[in-house]
Amino acid sequence: MATTMLIGGSVFDGHRYLGPRDVLVVDGRVAAVTAPGVLGGGSEQDAVVVDAAGGLVCPGFTDAHVHAVQGGLERIRCDLTEASTRDGYLALVSAYAEANPDLPWVLGGGWAMAAFPGGTPTAADLDTVVSDRPVFLPNRDHHGAWVNSRALEIAGIDADTPDPSDGRIERDAEGRPTGTLHEGAMDLVARHLPVTTPEEHDAALAEAQRYLHSLGVTGWQDAIVGAYAGMDDPGPAYLRAARAGTLTAHVVGALWWDRERGVEQVPELVARRSELTHGRFRATTVKVMQDGVAENGTAAMLEPYLDRCGHPTSGSGHSFVDPHVLATAVPVLAEAGFQVHVHAIGDRGVREALDAFAGLDDAGRALGHHMAHLQLVHPDDVPRFAALDVTANMQSLWACLDEQMVDLTLPVLGSERSRWQYPWASLLAAGTALAAGSDWPVSSPDPWAATHVAVNRWAHGEEGPAGSEPFLPEQALDLATALAAYTSGSAALNGRPDAGRVAAGAVADLVLLDRDPFVGPVEEIGATGVVGTWVEGVRVHG
Repeated sequence: MATTMLIGGSVFDGHRYLGPRDVLVVDGRVAAVTAPGVLGGGSEQDAVVVDAAGGLVCPGFTDAHVHAVQGGLERIRCDLTEASTRDGYLALVSAYAEANPDLPWVLGGGWAMAAFPGGTPTAADLDTVVSDRPVFLPNRDHHGAWVNSRALEIAGIDADTPDPSDGRIERDAEGRPTGTLHEGAMDLVARHLPVTTPEEHDAALAEAQRYLHSLGVTGWQDAIVGAYAGMDDPGPAYLRAARAGTLTAHVVGALWWDRERGVEQVPELVARRSELTHGRFRATTVKVMQDGVAENGTAAMLEPYLDRCGHPTSGSGHSFVDPHVLATAVPVLAEAGFQVHVHAIGDRGVREALDAFAGLDDAGRALGHHMAHLQLVHPDDVPRFAALDVTANMQSLWACLDEQMVDLTLPVLGSERSRWQYPWASLLAAGTALAAGSDWPVSSPDPWAATHVAVNRWAHGEEGPAGSEPFLPEQALDLATALAAYTSGSAALNGRPDAGRVAAGAVADLVLLDRDPFVGPVEEIGATGVVGTWVEGVRVHG
């Protein structure tokens, strides 16, 4: 039998903090959680002994909303996530283009809207570093892309090109495209991108898995399995890895709902589920993107956005799926056995999704449906989550006063609506089940960065405009609740409740941390690091 003992640390069991405990793992499952010093002797003498050195043992993290293959692609392409300014981004693009002169396109991404006036970088800037070939760089939230003049030329985008129904071309005063494409407008260039090879996808998945394991992530839900905004379908890469045995994480794929179509696509989704599900990859969820993001005015709002003077505009965002179509589709998907995963950021987008879930019977509600992001939830809708058995899938890293929030979000929402953002404590008090994820590569996949914000409502190690001033501190969670959302909550959402616990009989998906954040200052939660990660008792990191 393969046996491991983790001794000399404390334990969080997925729901509560147990304090100092030792953990025995036998053949991929937790065999015992004991008081310190109890383990030893018998068959345990042949165990691999890991000294936790005062650190914390907890269930492996399950990221309930991530784009792992896309994140891996950006890490092996022109990765902009390490910079934060216009000049920093341009330097990275220039260096990458110079180092890869034979690539027909410069691809990658990861820039932040807050680095540019109005959140909109220009083709003219990109042209100063790459003018001989096209450049296509999605931003961190993948709701917009930065392109150079060569890319606009290849796509035939000029002053006479109309905005698509689900997007917008950023323009100057004369109507000429300036180099930022929002939402569906990205497709005007994305359709011309070179096809990503299977080898590139496989390398991207391998790098993403390595990186996520290094952060203690043992499983995840890939929130778009399908082609979207220049991203090729990652499903085949997952299937190849599952068949080859190189997929060490347990992954649920959320099949992409084509928002230009209706329920006629459900049989195709059923066929894709059967085709892609193998081993540690299960394509058992459907992802619906109901709206966009607040920063570019595409998140669906009940009331219009405000202009910079605080006056209502004519825009209230986009419902990418007609609410009547959504209300029809959700029961059909549930009848087919699909969990439904909805992107909803604006208060209207949230309400439209809740209205659709209201049409489910008890059997349909039992499938673990969830809504991600939930930036703006009208107070009237907070109690509906628990009533409808809809899990709140939190991306807590965004719930702070960073530059994007201060410069691009608060001004267009106004004071009253701004107080409705990321209402984690209110949802919890109303009985809502919580899960957690990162949305990487939109933001860091480090669970402790997000957990820090969930508890403190300010970002560790990032001095934003407000420093460490908490954002809506009344919506903060305690550490045990925030950590449970990222472990037992997300594991249950992914259909593996035994993987979200440290208890006798549970699957030994575990992470060992370099400290015990329950006994340290809450201001240092975000400094927590990972020493080792195990999936089914096999060490995959450290």
